Amino acid sequence: MSAATTPHEVSFDAGGRAGEVAGLLARPAGARCLLVLAHGAGAGMRHPFMESAAAELGRRGMATLRYQFPYMQRASRRPDPPAVLQAAVRAAVRAAAAAAPGLPLLAGGKSMGGRMTSLAAAAEELEGVRGIVLFGFPLHAAGSPSAERGAHLSRVTVPMLFLQGTRDRLADLDRLRPLLAPIPGATLSILQGADHSFHPPKSSGRGGAEVLAEIAETVTTWAAETLRLA
Repeated sequence: MSAATTPHEVSFDAGGRAGEVAGLLARPAGARCLLVLAHGAGAGMRHPFMESAAAELGRRGMATLRYQFPYMQRASRRPDPPAVLQAAVRAAVRAAAAAAPGLPLLAGGKSMGGRMTSLAAAAEELEGVRGIVLFGFPLHAAGSPSAERGAHLSRVTVPMLFLQGTRDRLADLDRLRPLLAPIPGATLSILQGADHSFHPPKSSGRGGAEVLAEIAETVTTWAAETLRLA
């Protein structure tokens, strides 16, 4: 396992009238692939989960590019329209390819960031992206189980990894499992006891760091198999 890599700041045009947004690129020595990582609705690229996940993945040889959606760059609490968010996903993928030519690309994100990535991929292939990683896919609003937000997933043409906690109130597993079952290349990884933020209950005897390590190990193992990394 490698030592943590200090990320460096980058910026890129998010498309249209959105202007430039900031990003954090971390490329450990000997990195074998790069994950373009979008944040959730209420917190930006420096959220503790984003920081910790990127660090754990980096220790296992995965480079990451975290980035801000335009509304977060403006310090707004209100997310941009889906078209703007998806344009930012595409711009981030292009920025990652330019920053780390030669590295296989994955894309995804936490909650809303993952959903916007999958929506963008369902509408049109994300150039160079060979898999999508979804950390806590928000299938429905809390307390309102539905599968409508996942209707587009069957149109995604690359492998997808879903990391979901058993206490995630935004993803009823009894709805998510049958939605993913017929989709070729969809893998569901269940984290026992974890909630939408991947926090385990105190009664589990596990800490958040252990859950993050499990997440990172699952992602890097899946990536190696999906990308056929030697």
